[in-house]
Amino acid sequence: MLREAALRVTAPRMAVLAAVHNHPHSDTDSILARVRERLGTVSHQAVYDVLRALTEARLIRRIQPMGSVARYETRVGDNHHHVVCRTCGAIADVDCAVGDAPCLTASDDNGFVLDEAEVIYWGICSDCSTPSRSHP
Repeated sequence: MLREAALRVTAPRMAVLAAVHNHPHSDTDSILARVRERLGTVSHQAVYDVLRALTEARLIRRIQPMGSVARYETRVGDNHHHVVCRTCGAIADVDCAVGDAPCLTASDDNGFVLDEAEVIYWGICSDCSTPSRSHP
C-alpha cells in the first residue's frame, strides 16, 4: 500500500496506518497514543507528518465535523458520508444515498469538475437517546 503510493515503508507509517484502520474516526491524540503503544517513543510532530503524508497520498481520509478536531479513516475513494451525534460526538459512516455517487450531481457545478462531496448528517445516537442516560 505504501509502496504503491510511492511512500517509503517505515515503522511510524505502518503504525499510524494500523491505528487508523483499526480505530476509524480517531483523532490525532488517540492515534498518537496507539502508535506509542506499538513503537514506544514517537513525537507528536512525527505523527502529524505521517498523517499529512498518508492523507496527501489518499491512503487515509481526514474529516473534521464542525466543532470537532480532525479525525482520520482508511475508508477512501468511495465518497461515503458521516453521521455525528450532537451529544457525545460519536461518528459513523453512511453510504451515499442511492445510485452511483448521486451527491456528485450538483444543481450548478459552476464549471467545476466534481470528484467528491462531503455530507455530514447530525443527530442523536441510540446510546444518547436512551431515556435512562443523563444528558450533559
